[in-house]
Amino acid sequence: MKNLLEFLHKYHHWFLFVFLEALSMVLLFQFNSYQGSVWFSTANAIAGRVYEWDAAVESFFTMAQNNEMLTQRNFYQERQLAQLRRLYQEATQKTDPKELEELEKISQYKLIPAKVVSSELHKKNNLITINSGLVEGVEPGMGVACGQGVVGVTFLCSDHYTVVIPVLNATSSRISCTIRNRGYFGVLRWYGEESGYAYVEEIPRHARFKRGEWVETNGYSSIFPAGVLVGKIVEVYNSRDGLSYRLKVQLSTDFGKLRDVVVISDKSIAERMRLMQAARDSLKLNVHE
Repeated sequence: MKNLLEFLHKYHHWFLFVFLEALSMVLLFQFNSYQGSVWFSTANAIAGRVYEWDAAVESFFTMAQNNEMLTQRNFYQERQLAQLRRLYQEATQKTDPKELEELEKISQYKLIPAKVVSSELHKKNNLITINSGLVEGVEPGMGVACGQGVVGVTFLCSDHYTVVIPVLNATSSRISCTIRNRGYFGVLRWYGEESGYAYVEEIPRHARFKRGEWVETNGYSSIFPAGVLVGKIVEVYNSRDGLSYRLKVQLSTDFGKLRDVVVISDKSIAERMRLMQAARDSLKLNVHE
């Protein structure tokens, strides 16, 4: 206490100076309109800059969440557009209007958001790792997509991570797809060449289509629903045996910039897999008999 009093006594003239300066500034800005307006404008400018910095920091930390929401929203919109396009085509060919029951199929798919934590791009058999696993509901054999289109299929799962076999895997990637609004389907494959292109094979020779048309998943497998974008036809070749077409497709997904994805969990997969396994077991019994 004694030291405090000595300190105040020693520097009391400085405290008095600061107090009188503050008092004079208050009187100056309060009772003079011009100085008051200058102070008000300056204070507002400083406060605005601080708020701007605060908003920028908050926006940075919420960017990841916004990207996840946009990825899911883009996927849902692609699915809805595909379903509506197919319904419109059927409605224009029939006199009786078709009910919009097919849109309800979207609800059977649960989307599990995830982020790419590591990816390969220039190998022959590339792999991708995402940060969602068994705890989040991911299982092997599920489709993976992004806002741009197809990514790949889940392969190995741990509690919180999953290895994905992407389209850019020459050995293990096989995805069933179709030419939009044409009905002809084939198999999507990649041969370790350009990362932006793959090939759709086994398109029948009687198929009618042209360059620039879109390729999407056909929904025949239990992995991807129908209408998930694959890419655009850029070249048409004959197969080696000459019995079908081979289409070069520019992939809609940019794997070099891939960050946010969704894993597609189909509630009906388990039922279909049980039915398929029962059919296989029945065939085996019939063969042995």
